[in-house]
Amino acid sequence: MPDLLIELFSEEIPARMQARAGEDLKKRITEGLVEAGLTYASAAALTTPRRLTLAIEGLLAESPTIREERKGPKVGAPDKAVEGFLRGAGLTRDQLEERDTPKGPVYFATIEKTGRPAAEIVAEVLEATIRNFPWPKSMRWGRGTMRWVRPLHSILCILSDEAGAQVVPLEVEGIASGDTTEGHRFMAPARFAVTSFENYATKLKHAFVMLSPSERAEHIWNDAQNMAFAAGLELVEDKGLLAEVAGLVEWPVVLMGQIDDEFLDLPPEVLQTSMKEHQKFFSVKNPKTGRIERFVTVANRETSDNGATILAGNQKVLSARLADAKFFWENDLRIAKLDMTVWTIDLQNVTFHNQLGTQAERIERIAAVAGALAEVTGVDARQAKDAALLAKADLSSQMVYEFPELQGLMGRYYLEAAGMRAELAAVAEEHYSPLGPSDDVPTAPLSVTVALADKLDTLTSFWAIDEKPTGSKDPFALRRAALGVIRLILTNDLRLSLKETFASALRILLKLPEWQAALLDAKAKQATAEDKDAAAQQVHGLAHQVEAANALVASVPGDLLSFFHDRLKVFLRDEGIRHDIIDACIAMDGNDDLNLLVKRARALNAVIATEDGENLVQGFKRANNILSQAEEKDGVEYSYGPDIKFAETDSEKALFAALDGAQAKIDLALEAEDFPTAMTAMAALRAPVDAFFEDVQVNSDNDILRRNRLNLLNQIRQICADVADLTKIEG
Repeated sequence: MPDLLIELFSEEIPARMQARAGEDLKKRITEGLVEAGLTYASAAALTTPRRLTLAIEGLLAESPTIREERKGPKVGAPDKAVEGFLRGAGLTRDQLEERDTPKGPVYFATIEKTGRPAAEIVAEVLEATIRNFPWPKSMRWGRGTMRWVRPLHSILCILSDEAGAQVVPLEVEGIASGDTTEGHRFMAPARFAVTSFENYATKLKHAFVMLSPSERAEHIWNDAQNMAFAAGLELVEDKGLLAEVAGLVEWPVVLMGQIDDEFLDLPPEVLQTSMKEHQKFFSVKNPKTGRIERFVTVANRETSDNGATILAGNQKVLSARLADAKFFWENDLRIAKLDMTVWTIDLQNVTFHNQLGTQAERIERIAAVAGALAEVTGVDARQAKDAALLAKADLSSQMVYEFPELQGLMGRYYLEAAGMRAELAAVAEEHYSPLGPSDDVPTAPLSVTVALADKLDTLTSFWAIDEKPTGSKDPFALRRAALGVIRLILTNDLRLSLKETFASALRILLKLPEWQAALLDAKAKQATAEDKDAAAQQVHGLAHQVEAANALVASVPGDLLSFFHDRLKVFLRDEGIRHDIIDACIAMDGNDDLNLLVKRARALNAVIATEDGENLVQGFKRANNILSQAEEKDGVEYSYGPDIKFAETDSEKALFAALDGAQAKIDLALEAEDFPTAMTAMAALRAPVDAFFEDVQVNSDNDILRRNRLNLLNQIRQICADVADLTKIEG
C-alpha cells in the first residue's frame, strides 16, 4: 500500500487561518478518496506559514472493482421505460438478463465498475480541492482565474512505496505537480526533491523549517521560559498568542529584550496588551513585584549577531508604542482625579443602538435597574445606582479607545485613582462578568447587582425591539448575556422573579411611568383647554404610546422567560440533568425563580436516578393513563377524595396510609423549599403503588369500588403533581 504526500506551497498564509486550512485539506482530500473507493490507514495535516501539508499512510493502490445488480422493468414494458433503465445503468439492451419472478419475467442489469489507479483518483480529488478550497478570504493574481489565500507557487504530490516514489501528474492553472519543495525563505531557499514523508520532514528540518505547529510552539515556549528563568523572571502564559506566533515563523528564534525604565510603572495589563496586540510580544514579569519588565519576541531566522539587530529594532518600535500608552494613561489619570463624570457626559455622543439610544441613556437605565435589584442582592439602592453610573465611564477614556479589551479593568484603575472605595471600583471591572461558561462569576454584592442590571437591560432592550437570536446568529451576544444572568443568580443564591424583573426593566426602557404621568396631566388639562381638538389629539397620542408600552410589558417577559428556560437546559446539561427533567420542573408554579427551579430539578434528577424513583415514574404514568382514559370515557373528573371504607385488600389500605403520610411530609418539605425531602417522600410511594397495581383491578365491575379507586389514583396524581409534572418525563 503506497503512502501519499501532498504539499501546497505559497506565499505566507495568515496565522489565524492555518489550523483550519490544514483540517479542511485533510477533510476534503480524505473524503474525496474514500468516496472514490480508496481507503487509508491514517492521515495527518501539518502547516507552516508557507505550506499546507497532508501525509496519508496505507492508501489502496487502486480502487476495487465493484459489481452491482439492478432490477429493471418487466419484460414487455414500454420501450421508453426500458430505455430509461438502460441509460441509468449505462448498458445496451443485449446486456440485460431476463429472470422469472413471482410477478413475471423482469429485466436485470449487472453493472461492473472497474477499479482505477490511486494516482488517477488522487489527481482528480486534489485538483477539485485546490479549485474549491474554503478560504475565509482569497485572492487572484496574474492572469489566472483561480483564487487562493496568497499566490500559490508549487504543488508537491507523490505516491511512495518500497519500489520508490512517483509523481501524481496534475496541473492547476499552469502549476504542474512535482516532487520538489523549498526550505526557509532566507536561510535555505533552494528547491530540493523528496521521496517520502520521512524524507520530506528530515530535509525540511535541514533546510531550517519546523513542519509541525506543535513542535514550533513547544520550542518557542521552552526557550522563552528558560530565558526568563535565567533572568530570575517569569513568562506570562498566553496560549492564544503562542499559537499565533507559531504560525508566523518556520524557524523560530527566541529573543528577550528590555523595556525602558520609563514605562515600567504602567499597569501590567496595559504593557501586556500593547505588546501582544501591536508587536506579538510575550510579557515577562517580576514574580516578586508583578511588574512587566521584559519582553520576548520570536524571529524567523538566525543571524550572525545572534539577533542583536532584530532585538534593537523591536525595542525601538516598542518604545514608540509604549510612549503612546503612557501618554494615554497619564492623561486619563488626570481626568479621573478631576471629575470622571465628564466621560459619562461624553457618552451622550456615542450611540449604543439606533433604536435604543446612546450609551449615556443606557447607563441611566442600568442604574435604575440596579436600584430596583438592590433589595434582592442586599445592597443600598443609592450605592447600586452610583456604582452603575460610573461602571462604564472608562469607555470614553483614551486607553480604552485604543485597547477596547481593557474596558472595565481600566475603569477600576481610574476609580481607585479618583479615591473611590475599593468595592465600588471593583464594579467597573467585574460587572462585565461572566463573559463565558468558564469565566469567574462576581460574588461581591455591589458587582453582582450591576452585572445583573447590565445584562438584564441588554436582554429586555433587544427583545423590546424584536432583535432576538436566530439559529446560529446572535450578533448582540444575547445567549451569553442570558447564561451570565443564570450563573449570577445560581452562584450567588439569589431569589427573584424574572418575569417581574423583566417587566420592571421594560418599564424603565419604555419610560412608561413618565408617559402615564403625561397622559394623566393631559387628560386633566383637556377639560379646560381652549383648543379642544389639539388637546384631544394629544391625549389620543399619549394614550396610544402608553397602550403600546403596556402591550410590550405584557408580552415580552413570557417570551424572554422561555428563552431563559432554553438556556438553562443547555447550562444544566453539563451537570447531566436531562431536558425532560427540567421540563417537569418548568411546568410548576414559580418557574421564573431560577434558583427555585434548579433546586427542584437537581432534586428530581437525583431521585429519578434511583430504582425507586424510576419505578415510581412508571407507576405514576400507569395511574395517570388509567385515570385519564376513565375521565374521558365517563365525562367526569375523579377529583373527589377516596374513602378508605371501600378499600378491600391490604395493599389498597396500605396505599391509603402511604398517601396520607407522603402528603404530610411533602407539604412540610415544599413549604420549607426542601426539595430533596419532598422528592424522597414521593419516591417512597413506589412500593405501595406497585403492590396496589399487582393486587387490585381498578376498573372493577362494582361501580362504587371503581369510582373510589379512580379517586385514589387521582390522589397519587395530585401528590406527585405537587412535586413535579411527571408527565413530562420521557420513557
